[in-house]
Amino acid sequence: MGKLIDYAEVRSGHPFRGSVPEVLDGFALTIQMRDVDAFHGVAWDTLARTSPSGRKKIDWLRSGDILFLARGAHNYASFLEQVPENVICSQYFFVIRVTDERILPAFVAWQINQLPAQTYLHKNAEGSDQQSIRRGILEQLPLVVPPLVQQHRLLRLTQTAHQERLYLEKMIQNREMQMVSIINKILSTVTD
Repeated sequence: MGKLIDYAEVRSGHPFRGSVPEVLDGFALTIQMRDVDAFHGVAWDTLARTSPSGRKKIDWLRSGDILFLARGAHNYASFLEQVPENVICSQYFFVIRVTDERILPAFVAWQINQLPAQTYLHKNAEGSDQQSIRRGILEQLPLVVPPLVQQHRLLRLTQTAHQERLYLEKMIQNREMQMVSIINKILSTVTD
């Protein structure tokens, strides 16, 4: 058992002043709160183009990084398995970069999203109108580090459950479309 800071670096997202200025031919893609979902991860197709400026050196996201949404009622982590070139995230995220080879980044993200970590984060959130998690609170998050074999096994099980859920959602959508088609057919014969 340790703390997140023992196994990873935590950095702030890019410090935009206000909203992200969209630039059609911008050289960077920006991940904003609206682009990330706790279950589906980053919607890469929806990222806005921008051209960040300022004195701060651009800290590009890398494959293997973890995005942590630090603002709002739901503070969750998203593992970035594959990141295109020139992508940054807005200031509402922390970027977690694992520095210890004894723990897998995907396992860190998974653990942050589990009930014990979520309870810790909820208890330590600040703000009355909009809750947020400070970097120091995130860095002190307790982590359990089982052997790598167990981490891999757990992640495979989690991935299987994720695929099952996607499959079931697709079946539900297909059934709803089928019902709409049947209902439209029945209603069109009644009104004729």
